[in-house]
Amino acid sequence: MNENPTLGPATGIGSMPGTDAREAAKTVTGTFEGPETGMPHLPELPARGPGADMIGRTAGMLVELYARVEPSGWRIGDRPGRDTRRARAWLREDLDALEEFTQEYEGPLKIQAVGPWTLAAALELKNGEVALSDPGACRDLAGSLAEGLRTHIEDVRRRVPGADVVLQLDEPSLVAVLRGQVKTASGYRTHRAMDRQVVEATLRDVIGAHGPSGPDSPAGPVVVHSCAPDVPFALLRRAGAAAISFDFALLTERDDDAIGEAVEAGTRLLAGVVPGTDGPLSDPAGSVMGVRTLWRRLGLNPGLLTDAVSLTPSCGLAGASPAYARAALAHCVRAARSLADNPE
Repeated sequence: MNENPTLGPATGIGSMPGTDAREAAKTVTGTFEGPETGMPHLPELPARGPGADMIGRTAGMLVELYARVEPSGWRIGDRPGRDTRRARAWLREDLDALEEFTQEYEGPLKIQAVGPWTLAAALELKNGEVALSDPGACRDLAGSLAEGLRTHIEDVRRRVPGADVVLQLDEPSLVAVLRGQVKTASGYRTHRAMDRQVVEATLRDVIGAHGPSGPDSPAGPVVVHSCAPDVPFALLRRAGAAAISFDFALLTERDDDAIGEAVEAGTRLLAGVVPGTDGPLSDPAGSVMGVRTLWRRLGLNPGLLTDAVSLTPSCGLAGASPAYARAALAHCVRAARSLADNPE
């Protein structure tokens, strides 16, 4: 995959508070104006309800698979219904707003979707068990997702012709899938751990959905995001992730070797250093102190820091107040500037 992809010094994770698509797009594009300040992204507004949540939004992108809301969650059905139509309508509304505020924009632009394993751990089959319980259902789901993402990426490229589209796959349940920690419908047992090679191969196939935009163009960069502990950096790197997004506060020294290997292989790190919910923000230099400490501990060249790291909130901002969300994104930009000015 691409080495050291140009993603800008800062970006957001995806979700924002509130229900106003234009306001969210204006905030994101006004904060991240391009390669110098940061990478704008397509906002997600889960406060609107089912279909705007991360699972419902991605379910609406699937090709020839449909999902509806049941009391227990999202369940795969036979035909598109009201919930699918609502999810697709909200996505169009968000894209319309993004298009309005990215006229003449040139540079990286991030879109987000739930990855195949978190989707398989959340979407129920007709029997009430999640798709993770059925290897055939997992394969079908991943194939449908890959095809839906191709269509979505093409739409974004048409709307924002100057954008270098970056795809982010959200995989908060990936570690639970690998460890056999996803509960069955009864809640008394868990589904067996998925084989790591199968997990890696499926991710590689879906990452491949972000194919070339033209015959002479490279495949677009794919970020895999997880704000859970013990992110499998090596597996994600082998699967083709150009960048890995994580909650920096959850790192331990056990992760050092995997992070060092990822950086040396050209994988970019999207370090979540700014809290995702309301609270006092430290000064920008304080927010990146841990990143500098990590770099020294790994023995990496400080001069490579800004080429290898982008700064983000620790996770999505859906649970924050609108004022804090704006402040947190702006703080990411200031913290990135502090890191660039003084990498040591």
